[in-house]
Amino acid sequence: MKTVSGVLVGLFGVLGLAGGAVAAPAARPAPDSAAKLFQTNTVWDVHLSFTPEQWAAIEPAPPARGPAGGPGGPPRGMGPANLLVPGMMRDGDLDQSGTLSKEEMRALATRWFSEWDEGKRGKLDAEQLRGGLSAMSDMATLLAGGHKGRRGEEKRGGLAALMGIEFPYVHANLDFEGKGLSDVGVRYKGNFSYMQSRDQLKRSLKVDLDRFEPKRAWLGLSTLNFHSNVTDASWMNEVLSYRFYRDAGVPASRTTYARVSISVPGKYDHEYLGLYSIVEDVDASFARTNFGSEQGAIFKPSTPALFTDLGDDWADYERTYEPKGTLTPKQSARLIQFCKFVSHASDAEFAAKLDQFLDVEAFARYLAATVHLSTLDSLLVMGQNFHVYLHPKTQKFSIIPWDLDHSFGQFPMLNNKVQEDLNIDKPWQGDKRFLARVFQVEKFKKLYVARLKELNQGLFKPERFSQQVDETAKVLRPFIEAESADKLARFDKVVAGELIEPLPIKMAKPPPSAPGAAPGGPPAPMLDKVRPIKVFAGVRARSVADQLAGKSKGTSLDRPGPGGANPTQFLAPVFQATLDSDKDGDISQDEFIQGFGKWFDGWSPTGDALSREQLMEGVNKVFMPAPPPKPAP
Repeated sequence: MKTVSGVLVGLFGVLGLAGGAVAAPAARPAPDSAAKLFQTNTVWDVHLSFTPEQWAAIEPAPPARGPAGGPGGPPRGMGPANLLVPGMMRDGDLDQSGTLSKEEMRALATRWFSEWDEGKRGKLDAEQLRGGLSAMSDMATLLAGGHKGRRGEEKRGGLAALMGIEFPYVHANLDFEGKGLSDVGVRYKGNFSYMQSRDQLKRSLKVDLDRFEPKRAWLGLSTLNFHSNVTDASWMNEVLSYRFYRDAGVPASRTTYARVSISVPGKYDHEYLGLYSIVEDVDASFARTNFGSEQGAIFKPSTPALFTDLGDDWADYERTYEPKGTLTPKQSARLIQFCKFVSHASDAEFAAKLDQFLDVEAFARYLAATVHLSTLDSLLVMGQNFHVYLHPKTQKFSIIPWDLDHSFGQFPMLNNKVQEDLNIDKPWQGDKRFLARVFQVEKFKKLYVARLKELNQGLFKPERFSQQVDETAKVLRPFIEAESADKLARFDKVVAGELIEPLPIKMAKPPPSAPGAAPGGPPAPMLDKVRPIKVFAGVRARSVADQLAGKSKGTSLDRPGPGGANPTQFLAPVFQATLDSDKDGDISQDEFIQGFGKWFDGWSPTGDALSREQLMEGVNKVFMPAPPPKPAP
């Protein structure tokens, strides 16, 4: 296989890459150890080659589509309909016929309006819409992590999966600085980041070396994660955040960078995708490096209600906690035991026995670092982007950070003020029983405050981050310049400490011909300007110091407010755009009821009662983004 090292001198010399060219480095050997691979300020040359058939197969296949949707129409039985239709049928099917008549649809609208209009204002604003949607039992179950009755389904969760997107693995060949690895497994990865980049050639990738050759590893690694950094103008949020965690004594992934190209015969010849960060996978190899054993259990939960009792059957926990690898009966039983302990122990028993289940010192370090970074796309708000590790000897749980592109206070669903001044005494949003109970335990609180002080006086120094940003920028700039002039301009601004406008959240429009579709598609939330690492670090360090000194109470996440981070953030704007006919910012009762009537008419042209399947198709036409166009060759 022709290596990138061997061709890039000519490649970048002749390609008219937007924003300029980048000279290839002198030939160098591939790393011979994981320690040499994961060098923060190194950019490796990586090339992936696919056959045309493999390249075509890597695109997420569209879910089954109903006849009314047609080619390019919304999926049937997937996406937002899974959230809304169960509640519509439960609250609207008054005669238990399994269908909704027009009269029942109007009665449903009347009921929901009355329940959601808590202040009895006679109109609904955006916050009331989010609150009403979140309170629906089906939505609440999803947000709480309950997945009963979903056995046997694909386990991948998140926004992309909610939209009916599943990523297939395909065969490919990998060349890493001249080290050839044939027949690896490659797929796209990501949720919000994938939705933002799905119309581009450059998307995040997961490369499994042992997908088609069991037990194969390279440098002791079986998986490489290539992150596109599409949401991060600096390309540094993850890399510097993981470094901060590791320096703080928290087990966290190692990272490096790579410029990635692909070849597909007849389509691409060493096409430069762009600069990626490579993030170490949290797997058996990670556990061996950080905990000295591969025998522990690793989970990747997706639930804001962490460690909640879901019953006695492991099958009711498996989707929520998504174990990586096969669990022993003892390991699954231990997780269930901890969930029951968190849910039912008295306050006195919880305080006395917590450290039998939880590595309290490790958890205090993790939370102190997370709160300093205001990493809210985590267990603090979204209930995702972390791993849970069960140590094989101590039988205690600890938390491992993951997916840090929105760290340094750059979570797009909450404003800058909240993230820069995040309250250190209750840094989570909503009713998170596990965190609330842990913070009541005196032993934990003392350790947590001690770690906050330690970090604030040491590692979390603004000048330290400024130096890291400047050092890393010198290495990355030529490769970003080779991607595009626009990306380079944004990069230079954030490196200099300038605020920049956020990229728009991509919410694709439904097909204009779809009956009952929301005109123009759902609007994106209004976002603050992005505060770069240098700016955030200074403001955040002062906020934490003031809170520790008793000079400030910080800003609480108790009130959901704009950007309440859950799927309702994407559903509520569609209600607003579709039902607010006079565009005054509020939805009156008449508008709400008439809007439901228009939906019925669009979904049932004949006027017959709507079946469950028709409701699923209709809801997805209104709320589901259309499939993206295929990237141009």
